[in-house]
Amino acid sequence: MELHDLPADTTYMTTDARPPAPFGRALCAMVTPFTEDGALDLDGARRLADRLVSRGCDGLVLSGTTGESPTTTDAEKAALVTAVREAVGDRASVVAGVGTADTRHTVELALAAERAGADGLLVVTPYYSRPPQDALEAHFREIADASGLPLVLYDIPGRTGTRIEPDTLVRLAGHPRIVAVKDCSYDLLGTQKVLSRTSLAYYAGCDEQVLALYAVGAAGYVSTVANVVPDLFRAVLDAFDAGDTGRAALLQRRAIPLVEAMMAAGLPGTVTAKALLGALGLPAGPVRAPLRPADRETTDTLLAAYEELVAASDQLQV
Repeated sequence: MELHDLPADTTYMTTDARPPAPFGRALCAMVTPFTEDGALDLDGARRLADRLVSRGCDGLVLSGTTGESPTTTDAEKAALVTAVREAVGDRASVVAGVGTADTRHTVELALAAERAGADGLLVVTPYYSRPPQDALEAHFREIADASGLPLVLYDIPGRTGTRIEPDTLVRLAGHPRIVAVKDCSYDLLGTQKVLSRTSLAYYAGCDEQVLALYAVGAAGYVSTVANVVPDLFRAVLDAFDAGDTGRAALLQRRAIPLVEAMMAAGLPGTVTAKALLGALGLPAGPVRAPLRPADRETTDTLLAAYEELVAASDQLQV
């Protein structure tokens, strides 16, 4: 098929300009710090948020997968937004995770996050019930209509059991408050299809895909690994934007041992991020059940990968 043979009703983006990044480029999926007895640690959250922003994060995503949203209460989620907003002021965007398996509950959380000072909402696909695409589309539209905040749709079928299909995303892109996607779909073709047909801002949600998605037009990333190395992937984007694609690729490759240790070693990223933060003396605290803390051997492996990356970054002047 030649380009002039494409169907007349097919719309493709005709500019090489990268879509705007509504919440910045470099976002961290921040852990939710707890005290040793398991209570919400708002002081720790303020200190961690300040560190992340001071070291290069444009935005913080709260109460997502890494933020243990299934085991925090509605009141804790709102209090966390308020505390982080106080800590970062207007230096960074604050995106609040509000997605649940219940549309009505999600709307309630969205309105609470708006009152607490969030700049945007992260809305995950409803899990367990596995709604069909028409119901999924209606779910996202109802939440977008209920609040004045822009939405980031969170596509992570490996956890929710349901994909936001590319055609559904293309339709949802017409809503004025649906502006972005956190992409954990592992479908590079589908991602490029949406990028080519909409102005949605895509954020890589899998650390190993930061450079790959940025190279085809993503706005940036939402990183779990950034909890411990907040400037790492920002350096990847900066090198790419400067035209030094070789350096960008090198920095991405150098990150892989730590990415693998944190994200692909059989434990949730929340567990590994909190283990490494704790070992570095940074705010984190325990995880909440049913998650269990990393053991000493795992923590030592994480520390070794972290120290190796820091040493390599020092050599590369990152």
